[in-house]
Amino acid sequence: MKRRYALFVMVVLVSGVLASGCIGTSETSTTSTESPVPTNTVPLVADSNGNVNTNDLQSYIDSLPAEPLTDAEKEGLLYMVEEEKLAHDVYTKLYEKWGLQIFANIAKSETTHVESVRMLLKKYNLTDPTASEGIGEFQNKELQALYDQLIEMGMKSEVDALKVGALIEETDIKDLQEWISKTNKIDIITVYENLMMGSRNHLRSFVGQLENRGVTYEPQVLPKDEYEAIINSPMETGGSGQGNGNKP
Repeated sequence: MKRRYALFVMVVLVSGVLASGCIGTSETSTTSTESPVPTNTVPLVADSNGNVNTNDLQSYIDSLPAEPLTDAEKEGLLYMVEEEKLAHDVYTKLYEKWGLQIFANIAKSETTHVESVRMLLKKYNLTDPTASEGIGEFQNKELQALYDQLIEMGMKSEVDALKVGALIEETDIKDLQEWISKTNKIDIITVYENLMMGSRNHLRSFVGQLENRGVTYEPQVLPKDEYEAIINSPMETGGSGQGNGNKP
């Protein structure tokens, strides 16, 4: 229900009413019964631009056994690959419209995020819902509707486009937190933690661009204290070893 509610609120925001917004589909009947793996024990291989080192990540994922997935874990992987694609596609279109380099840079980063989730789809023999979809095409009808609304909003002005970027990154962070809480698989947590670190850096970048234009962005999805902790901390970088690097 949390994710369904957040999707509704995000759609309202995109329609022009201040609200929050986390994307969601139906609830799952099966969740992991064991405690999640502490997230400070997974390797982070993303850089300050949010680009994931997919070679290093692939090597680490391959080193771990493929254990049976719960329904929630399957749903999470299928959902997140489309959500990361949504971010990529929106930024690609907004770059075409406004020519702001930030959209080209972060769209490139989102490509590594999509590929990171695809590694897990392949490992667990799940059909990739993005395999045959073009820019702006999604199998998930809620994501399709959301993409259309985000594009409409982002085409209004450069400021609106940057606000769309910040909203997407807030949403990614919130969704990833929820999916992490539903798994104890180290490989899944590792991918999600790397994506979340990238999203925090992307959020900092979009908010910084808005500040340069004299616009103060107010969080729409994350609690204000969590949002401020992210914004007031430096860009994060992953290392070659274990741990969360300089996570705020």
